[in-house]
Amino acid sequence: MYDGKCFESDDIGDNYGFVYRISNLEDGRQYIGRKYFWQHRKPRGKSRRVKSESDWKRYYGSSDELAEERRRIGNSSFRREILSVHPTKGFVNYEETRQLFVNNVLTEQLDNGQPAYYNRNVLSRYFRKDYFDGKPI
Repeated sequence: MYDGKCFESDDIGDNYGFVYRISNLEDGRQYIGRKYFWQHRKPRGKSRRVKSESDWKRYYGSSDELAEERRRIGNSSFRREILSVHPTKGFVNYEETRQLFVNNVLTEQLDNGQPAYYNRNVLSRYFRKDYFDGKPI
């Protein structure tokens, strides 16, 4: 979903990728990430790379914790939404990082004290374990 409607391959245009949010509809936890529309692969036996559409339509994030929840309760318990689309790799990466900090993904918690986001780190440099202690802020 993007702007309230389904986003399809025809809507990609000149954009390189997007920033998305996956929400667990049962407990309210969320995951913010980025995904590129295109992949560049070198076909077997060929010397040149080929540009093709990535698996963005089926993608559910790289979080192991989120993947385990999906296996446990099923994909139907999650909502996927595109927050923003961007024309370059740099803009996609910047906006993902900005959203991670704006939403305080390492420190926010639910009413029960559980982390509000599945994200465990930002830029592989800032880690939830260093900032989240499970106590009310």
